[in-house]
Amino acid sequence: MGRQDPRRTTAPGGLTLDAGALIALDRDDRRVLVLLARAQMRGVRVTVPATALAQTLRDRKRQVRLVRLSRQPTTDVVPLDAGDAARVGALLARTGTADITDAHVVVCARRAGQAVATSDVADIRNLDPDLEIERV
Repeated sequence: MGRQDPRRTTAPGGLTLDAGALIALDRDDRRVLVLLARAQMRGVRVTVPATALAQTLRDRKRQVRLVRLSRQPTTDVVPLDAGDAARVGALLARTGTADITDAHVVVCARRAGQAVATSDVADIRNLDPDLEIERV
């Protein structure tokens, strides 16, 4: 739980990025770059919930790293459709929280069997204490 060994690879199913991880990528943060490089080397999927992307992407011309990641063939940008909206709402109700984006990240990570790259470990843990976390 919590911070993982930096030599460790991501979960077998890949990696889901929350808004904090996307912001870190946009700022060229080495921790996120290493996680993404490991995911690429292992050939695993990277999931970007559309809600997290919407929270971070403001200028496609300046935020080239985010645009590039979203266009990679191994990246899945997951929309908040009716089914996920119901799952997000149920998770928020069950945990007594209100952050739709964090809940969508958890729903996507659970479904894909992926670790979550996040700068906000406490919020993700509050939603699902069993998810593997990669702190950024």
